[in-house]
Amino acid sequence: MNQRQRLAEAGDAGKAKPRRMGKNGDGAERHEAIYRTISDAIIEHRLRPGARLREDALAEVFGISRTGVRKILQRLALEQLVTLTPRRGASVTRPTADEAKDVFDARQMVECGLMPEVARRITAEDVRELRDMARREREALKSGEQSRAIKLSAAFHERLAQLSGNATLAAFVGQLCSRSSLILAVYGSSGHLGCESHDHDDLIGYLEARNGERATAFMSRHLKAIEASLSIVEEEAETPTCIVYSGPEARRQGNGAFLHHHGMARFSSVPWGGVRRISMNIPWAMAYTVAP
Repeated sequence: MNQRQRLAEAGDAGKAKPRRMGKNGDGAERHEAIYRTISDAIIEHRLRPGARLREDALAEVFGISRTGVRKILQRLALEQLVTLTPRRGASVTRPTADEAKDVFDARQMVECGLMPEVARRITAEDVRELRDMARREREALKSGEQSRAIKLSAAFHERLAQLSGNATLAAFVGQLCSRSSLILAVYGSSGHLGCESHDHDDLIGYLEARNGERATAFMSRHLKAIEASLSIVEEEAETPTCIVYSGPEARRQGNGAFLHHHGMARFSSVPWGGVRRISMNIPWAMAYTVAP
């Protein structure tokens, strides 16, 4: 299987067509595509908090060097989506209760503070774009596409911040929304997105009316409702584990090896003799070559 096929099966970033390629498939565009694939998997809860991210496994799956993988993980660590621990490697960050509260406090200060400027600057085209984003989020929820709805909700909040015209604060809001996704994964109830499906439409209405004061108050209530829906108490973290069958045991399990993510009840069949298919529905820690 070539590098492009591996990347395509790892995620949508496989559609990228890198032009600047180096040794072992490394290149700026390639790294960006891989970074986005892993980042999206974390934000959409396809990689759960605590999941191990092994450099050797990622390098094999994506067809790049371990040095390239390390740079991508360091970038994710700067955004606090990944935690790097000496002698243990990388894992998806598991926010503490204090960190969760800090993130929502920061969102209150920044997102609410931006609403008056968004209301002043918003155009009819912006309103149409926001309504389309809210519609796609509702459709994702209605069809049970929880991961897609989470991503769309975060994108909606980031786009709102961008409409303020302050690129620095908009980028910060994007990071806060990504971290909020991890917080939802740890402290949220199963199947709960955080944002109520109608809230974004109501907020758009206040912005369209250029009522910055009402938009600010509504955003504050919206964020408080999300935080209130969470059970933000410290619990002992459970590290995702995997079972890799090989040799006689794999033969008893079926024609190939099976990789099992503890707690997710999802399996990925791997053709005999090595990893040929990998799904973002399971931690990358499972991407081991299986010897016959």
